[in-house]
Amino acid sequence: MSGESERIERLVKMAERLIEAVEADITALKAGTPQAMRTTDPEVQRLSALYGREAQGFSRDSIKNVPPPLRNQFAATTSKFRELLTLHARMIARVRNASEGMIKAIADEVDRQAAPMRTYSPVKSAYARPAQAMIYNSVI
Repeated sequence: MSGESERIERLVKMAERLIEAVEADITALKAGTPQAMRTTDPEVQRLSALYGREAQGFSRDSIKNVPPPLRNQFAATTSKFRELLTLHARMIARVRNASEGMIKAIADEVDRQAAPMRTYSPVKSAYARPAQAMIYNSVI
């Protein structure tokens, strides 16, 4: 077996393990338990970094000399991995937006309740802005 075939087999095996982790994350997000996500595990993060390094040196020309069954398996695995990563990214963005939205709503309500009652005073210093309840990521 050629060196490129071995390399592609390693990439396929790593991608399959990463696919399992991403699928587990998607299941955890759908169940509403983001703390059960597997991609935060250091082993999965190391595998992801290794996969990235291994895939970075890969070129399209190197797959031309690989047997067709392995080439088809590589294409199918890569395609599934891409689709799952896209779905994973969308779900993470939804969870993040929802949690940031809740934090912002809570902070706005705390500010509203803590705001001094406005009177008809001609002095502008009486209208001092209340301290912010919480600052969460400068985006909010």
